[in-house]
Amino acid sequence: MSETQLSKNAAENRYEAHIDGTLAGFAVYQLTDELIVFTHTEVQPEFEGRGVGSALARFALDDVREEGTRKVLPICPFIKAWMARHPDYFSMMYGAPASTAKD
Repeated sequence: MSETQLSKNAAENRYEAHIDGTLAGFAVYQLTDELIVFTHTEVQPEFEGRGVGSALARFALDDVREEGTRKVLPICPFIKAWMARHPDYFSMMYGAPASTAKD
């Protein structure tokens, strides 16, 4: 199985996953001063079931966490569900109670 290459494509406002040089999936976002709004995640049919979506979600959210300047508003159902299954990312969600924030 080929390795998934993950990157941030700021010019297109999306995070991307490539496998063997082919775009396998992407997560689209919009930025405000305080938020990153994930609006859509898509994995190409030939790459479904290979963990591409999960890799994209983790990579994107880790990038947001590292930047440390925005909260996450997951309008995209996939990103929202992924965050719900990974409670260590919950404190990043817009509207999360301050008491859940982790250092």
